[in-house]
Amino acid sequence: MKKIVIFFLAVFIIVGSISYLYMNFKVNYNEAKRENKQFVSYNNKEISGTELTTIINKAMDNNKNNQVQKDKKGKYIDNENNSINIDIEIIDNNTTYPMEILYNGGMDKFVEFYGTIQFKCEEIQYHKLTGKVKKMLFTQITQ
Repeated sequence: MKKIVIFFLAVFIIVGSISYLYMNFKVNYNEAKRENKQFVSYNNKEISGTELTTIINKAMDNNKNNQVQKDKKGKYIDNENNSINIDIEIIDNNTTYPMEILYNGGMDKFVEFYGTIQFKCEEIQYHKLTGKVKKMLFTQITQ
């Protein structure tokens, strides 16, 4: 009788553990999907500089809320979990800027000069561990 009770107890523990791991996976997957939704919708889409400032502000807030560390230059460090970096390629001077430079320089100035200019999201990379958006590249397509 003891062997039967131990057997059913072991089966219950195994099934419970697998169920817990599966539910935890689903929660993390749905969280990544929800967070990605606000960024992935811009992939291969043309947007104005004004819309790009909104995306940059979201990414900066995301990094701040997730307490992502910065390097000595003030650029967010990829933490392989939930950090997001956005690079903006400006064809006027053939230079790619990280979002922090534009943000710290004043988004109002960026909007003043590039608010009506069109940009396109050329690339999105994801964190391997969490599946969350890791990096986006926006390229200026009009002058």
